[in-house]
Parts: sequence; structure tokens; C-alpha cells
Amino acid sequence: MISEQKIRVALVFGGRSSEHAVSCSTAASVLTAIDRERYDVIPVGIAPDGRWVLMPDEAEPLRLSTRNTPAVADTGATVVVPTSTRDRELTVLSPGEVPRTLGEVDVVFPLLHGPFGEDGTIQGLLELSDVRYVGSGVAASALMMDKHLMKVVFEAAGLPVGPYAVITDREWLRDPHAALGKAEALGYPVFVKPARAGSSMGIVKVHEAAELRAAIETAREHDPKVVLEAGIVGREIECGLLQGHGTASTRASAVGECRVVQGHEFYDFDAKYLDGDNVVLSCPADVPADVADRIRAMAVTAFDAAGCEGLARCDFFYTNDGEILINEINTMPGFTPTSMFPVMWAESGIPYAALIDELITLALERRVGLR
Repeated sequence: MISEQKIRVALVFGGRSSEHAVSCSTAASVLTAIDRERYDVIPVGIAPDGRWVLMPDEAEPLRLSTRNTPAVADTGATVVVPTSTRDRELTVLSPGEVPRTLGEVDVVFPLLHGPFGEDGTIQGLLELSDVRYVGSGVAASALMMDKHLMKVVFEAAGLPVGPYAVITDREWLRDPHAALGKAEALGYPVFVKPARAGSSMGIVKVHEAAELRAAIETAREHDPKVVLEAGIVGREIECGLLQGHGTASTRASAVGECRVVQGHEFYDFDAKYLDGDNVVLSCPADVPADVADRIRAMAVTAFDAAGCEGLARCDFFYTNDGEILINEINTMPGFTPTSMFPVMWAESGIPYAALIDELITLALERRVGLR
């Protein structure tokens, strides 16, 4: 029998995006580490077709590796989420059975990466029924998912960004030659990115004009809006962020560095999740103290300017001439124990299990109703 004194947490993972397997892997880590003495956990998977299903409370089948690409399968137990502010209960519908309730949920932990999860969509669904959840709200999630609008917010906050250009769907269909000219103006190499995707999905590093059209088409498989970014020579430095409790200020972690040592031109999907031997994550990063302080301050400025809540990871370029450029904010960063966000917070005194607890606590503190 479930203890009524425990906090009931629905872990939601999978989803409709190309980062489905990454989300499952994140869920595996949280299922393993979450404090079962304090929390009752309800694992809810979102299948690639959008169906919500009750999942077994088992971590191993969800781990991503070179031998396993995890996915949410249809278990036959469809989960119906509340749609009223008077209702906190999850209901399970199974073929040939009477609907059964899983009871009320105190907080949802949406371990979703990419579109239809990290972009404000599921956040909006939860807001409709006044359900508390981990992470940023609708507006900040949507803004920080869009690499174009994200840069607009950063620039408005006075933060330096690298040279970039945007190709909308209409521009590409109307005059692709003019769109290609935007990349020529940036020079080579140039990174071609889907505006609204994550985990380096669809990103191509282009070295010459002959490669450009194919790279744009690859990015457009993930999003019809494409962002072009000038290649920047520098180190990739990251900083973890946590919302402060109550009126306390946003907290910044020790800074870390991600360095690809061989086998990959940049930190692509395989380097992030499948080929860790060729990537070195260092924390604290070997940078001067004043540089680390500037990065931490800029990260807090970006978090606050975007209206983020809960958690985020902020990524920067530190160039050879000492310039610091902000690259992006990720509102639901990689969250396995070896991912940079938990590693940075562990270095800052909050180990993985305690970090999960901290995020749930922040979610329970959030205001519901009118925001």
C-alpha cells in the first residue's frame, strides 16, 4: 500500500521528438537514483505517436548504449492526465478492464528533451490543470528551445553572441539562392542547425559552399526554420543553474569544459551519448578565476532574462583572445549522472540524488494558477 506521506512524482519521458531515446536514458538514471523513502514514483512514458502509457518501474531497459536504443512501447495501459484544476489524479485505461486511478500526483518531472516536451507544450498542458512541475514555464521553455529567439533575448539583455543568420521556411522555399547567400556572408566553416531541436540533432558543420544546400536540407528534416552560426574557434565552457528558493537569487555552479579529443569534429549526438571515450568533461574547467566568475555571472543574467525556472545549463565559447560568447541555454539539460549538468553541481556540493530532490522541492514551491 502506498504511503500517503510520500510525495508522489510522475516521471514523464520519451516523447515525440527525435530525442526520444535520450529522454528514456535520462529517465533510467532518475529512476535509479531518486529517494524511494521520500517519493512514490509513477513512470509515465510518451510513445513516439504521442500516446501516454504507464511504464514498468525498471531502469535498465531504458538505458541508451551502442547496443540498445530505448523506446516507449505501448504497454496497453493508457494514462489519462487531469484536465481540470479540481483534479490531480492519473487514470489508467486498459482494454477490457474498468478504468483505475493511480491517485493524485503532487509534482510532474518532465524528463523530455526537444520538441513536444522541452518547448513549452507539455508545460502548457500541465498549467491548464494547475499541476506543479519541474523546470521552466511555457514562455521560457519556448524561447530557449528556439535558437533564433534565444539569441534575440540574449542580445536584448546585453549578452554577446556570435555572428548568425536565420533561414525561415518561407525564405527557403521562395528564394533558396538568397538564403544560401546568408551563409556566404558568415564565411566558412559555418554550423547549420535546426532552430528548434536538441542533442545536436540535425546539426552539420559546413566547410565549403558545395556542402551547404545538403546541410540545410538535413536541418530542415528536424525544423523548417534553420539557424546558421559562424564557426568560432574557442573552448566550450558550461555552467549549471538552479533557481533560488523564495526570493533568493539564481545559483550558478562551478564551470565545466567539454572537449572532443578525437573522432568527431564537434560535440555531436554520437559524441554526447555513444562515444564517451572520445570526449573529456572537465570540472572545474581550467580557466582563470576571473573568467569563471564572468561566465557564472553571464549565465545568471541569461537565466533571469529568459524567465527560466528550476534548472538550466548555459553554454559559452571562450576564445583564444579571451572573449566570452554565450551560445545557448538548455532548459532540460542532459541528466544522467555523467552528464555535465549533474557533474557541475556535484562539484558545487550537490550530488546527483540530492539534485533530484532539490529540483522536486523547487517545483513544489512554484506558484500555480495565474502566473
